[in-house]
Amino acid sequence: MSLPSVLRDKLRLPAIGAPLFIISHPALVIAQCKAGIVGAFPALNARPISQLDEWLHEITEALAAHDRDHPESLAAPFAVNQIVHRTNARLEEDLALTVKWKRRSSSPRSARARTSMRRSIPMAA
Repeated sequence: MSLPSVLRDKLRLPAIGAPLFIISHPALVIAQCKAGIVGAFPALNARPISQLDEWLHEITEALAAHDRDHPESLAAPFAVNQIVHRTNARLEEDLALTVKWKRRSSSPRSARARTSMRRSIPMAA
């Protein structure tokens, strides 16, 4: 099975940087994407919810700038790990913000910046 073009055209290694609880943050995700692997972070690392919007803005803009400056070496996409568990009261807001920034990163102004959404497997209660 071949990779989708959004991955095939941008990855230097077929790898995803693990979305590490507490540890993953924008600078790490940006570095991973610039290095050619999918950068990822758990949505819940951004606290409060307003910080998630700030993080998505920072990551999206940094990767768009990288792509403008380095068209020969495009940044890999990034993933927001959504915690899909009934105890996560923020899930709907987190998803809405992720979709908001997915749409912005896919606009003609920064079409090269892409966001990959990934949902975690629901944990048993």
